[in-house]
Amino acid sequence: MGGATSTIAIAGAGSIGCHVGGCLALAGRKVVFLGRGRVVEAMRENGLRVSDLDGRDRRVEAQAISATDDPATALRDADVILVTVKSGATGEMAGLIAAHGRPEAVVVSLQNGVDNADRLRAALPGRRVLTGMVMFNVVQSPDGETPLRAHRASQGEVMIDDGVDGLVGLLDVDGLAVEARADMKAVQWSKLLMNLNNALVALSDLPLARQLADRSWRAILAAEIDEALAAMRAAGIAPARITGLPPSLLPKVLRLPDWLFGILARRMLAIDPQARSSMWDDLKRGRPTEIDELQGAVIRLAKQAGIPTPLNERVTALVRQAEAAKRGPPGLTPDEVSGGPRSA
Repeated sequence: MGGATSTIAIAGAGSIGCHVGGCLALAGRKVVFLGRGRVVEAMRENGLRVSDLDGRDRRVEAQAISATDDPATALRDADVILVTVKSGATGEMAGLIAAHGRPEAVVVSLQNGVDNADRLRAALPGRRVLTGMVMFNVVQSPDGETPLRAHRASQGEVMIDDGVDGLVGLLDVDGLAVEARADMKAVQWSKLLMNLNNALVALSDLPLARQLADRSWRAILAAEIDEALAAMRAAGIAPARITGLPPSLLPKVLRLPDWLFGILARRMLAIDPQARSSMWDDLKRGRPTEIDELQGAVIRLAKQAGIPTPLNERVTALVRQAEAAKRGPPGLTPDEVSGGPRSA
């Protein structure tokens, strides 16, 4: 890589894109944001506020921000393209990169799920496409708050495929820890296990910290993870250890009494009190969710081996109902989500 002089395009100025791009811009990296009109206009007029759980609260002034809704302007000079759009927009973004991006640009998927980097590779033959994963939660400010704020609400780093010299050095800056891994597919599947909770936050309408502190909700997540681990074992997939706990122990830890869980899962519970999930935000704003990339990935994998996934299927159906209703997060109880009292 060309070091700090490289141009980095943020292909999707949503919550993750704004936080990652904001940290890079504050570190003096040359960043251009590609986003939709409302976000671009807000950044151009009032800049961008970047904060985190560790106490950083910084601002990128409007005059220091390069933001556009024109893909040609954003992508044509980029050395690195960080894809931060939702999974449903991966195909569209791949087309834009193919049309406007430099063939030698490094493309990095920083998206949920396990298939997006593969989709980008299929749509961008001959280009360098890396798998990445954002291990933390980002909350964007409510509409109308000035300046636009992207707040990292949990602990974690960004993990990316190893193999591109200088890329980690370019991206690893204050407030944004970046680590190269040789096992990114295993990392993706491990992150997917915890991302199964995104739907439970959305259905419960509870802040993430409150929801995870409730054993009844954790028991549902544990059962979802049990189904996922069975499907992974059948497919020969070994999820990576990324949280301090072996993935196989997650269901047992989640089912512990609240007091004991609070002691053993301090890192998991190091969350801003108001943090929720991106799926909650999607329901709140009436947008399609990524349920098909999370629970849906488990269901598809399990079907290949003939393994039942009744709880993941039920959660998927409830999220689809909430999407169709367009009334926001439905505020369901644990029993309503699980289909009846669930033994802890």
